[in-house]
Amino acid sequence: MNDQDLRRYSAITGSCYINAPYDQLQQGLLEFFVQHRLQPEIGLEGDCLWNADRDAFQATADILKKNGLNCTLHAPFFDLAPGGIDPKIREITRAKLRLAFDLLPVFQPRSIVCHLGYEENKHSYKMEQWLRYSLETWRELLETAARNNTSVMFENTFEKTPDIHHRLLTEINSPFLRFCLDTGHLAAYAGTPWQLWLDRLLPWLGQLHLHDNKGQRDDHIAIGHGLFNFRELFDFLRSNKIRPIITLEPHTREDLWLSLESMEKNKLLEDIIN
Repeated sequence: MNDQDLRRYSAITGSCYINAPYDQLQQGLLEFFVQHRLQPEIGLEGDCLWNADRDAFQATADILKKNGLNCTLHAPFFDLAPGGIDPKIREITRAKLRLAFDLLPVFQPRSIVCHLGYEENKHSYKMEQWLRYSLETWRELLETAARNNTSVMFENTFEKTPDIHHRLLTEINSPFLRFCLDTGHLAAYAGTPWQLWLDRLLPWLGQLHLHDNKGQRDDHIAIGHGLFNFRELFDFLRSNKIRPIITLEPHTREDLWLSLESMEKNKLLEDIIN
């Protein structure tokens, strides 16, 4: 990727966010993002929330600010259970999520994306318990988000339908709570079309996670190189004048450039840029 290519895609990269694990930012990725003027969606997975001190996070935030780069955050989700039945597991989950939300005043992100941790084959048998504990978790965290004027985005992951998202969004009923549609998770896990999801959740749609796959694994390959019909989705957004926050989630640099190429070729962001 040369300077001419970067200028070519600057309208896209200046309007989107790119997934960037915090640990990788500390290992050279931050310089790459600054060099190419890419705006990160900072992933807080792994042990960084336990081990990195606030000054380290602040230093990263200061570099982004100095270079005029905004960001979003992605809260941790591996091994966590926001609606967990076991009180000890639930408390460690909340402790880790609190650490993520405590970084809102540091990074001042446009949003923080969260996973519900809901799996139908397990949690449907104890739905009311799961729902009660989940509501407790998110209502507490939303108080922090509201104080920092930051939107919380509930992302679809393993859920087959939008029902549980709709129930939580409706019951919490916060202006700071929105929905993030993840295109790759629809293809790999849900097996249901985006139309079903937006038919129920369109009033809450605030963000998109864009990546592709072949419908078998969550491969995070380039946009347009898998099964998902991105043109159809963006035509719908355009016709309804919906302009969500957009995050690209390729897992390699090659797939990032291929995604940018596909977005430009298909004019996906035309009249969509927020």
